[in-house]
Amino acid sequence: MALGTGMGACVMMMGLALPLGMARAARPAMPDSLTRLDGTDMPTADLEGKVLLFVNVASKCGFTPQYEGLQNLHETYKDQGLVILGVPCNQFGSQEPGSAGEIKQFCSLNFGVSFGMLQKQDVNGDARSALYNHLIGGGIRVLWNFEKFLIGRDGAVVDRFRSVTAPDSSKFIKAIEKALAQG
Repeated sequence: MALGTGMGACVMMMGLALPLGMARAARPAMPDSLTRLDGTDMPTADLEGKVLLFVNVASKCGFTPQYEGLQNLHETYKDQGLVILGVPCNQFGSQEPGSAGEIKQFCSLNFGVSFGMLQKQDVNGDARSALYNHLIGGGIRVLWNFEKFLIGRDGAVVDRFRSVTAPDSSKFIKAIEKALAQG
């Protein structure tokens, strides 16, 4: 499987995590609905009371193997209320050029992905999606693929992790477990 040549650029551009204080900055409301990769509607009301993890994903990035770790997190924590949603994005080195069908097939065949996937969308710039306007608020733009936004059961952004934070890192897992433990 070719992962592209972006890994060196990815690692050079990434920090570890953003300060929590910035994650709590004023931000637009979560959209009332999201669109799944297959084009169907996902009302955000269905996500209330869950811990959410939004990850902008790409099939041809040096960080693409993180799909495996995300799938492991999904299997480990889904029954405790964790909902992982992959958000394909083609804004970083054109590393997600595929159609919705191609993305679904790639994720399924290569990583057995069974967590939710949303439609491809922009995470930066003038065409940034309403979801990412909410997640970023007035904060720093997304720097690369596989940046992670953790949302608590109350709907607030709890933390944000850069691409270099692997899904199996102890800091990341502790943040998820803490969010899951809060009522």
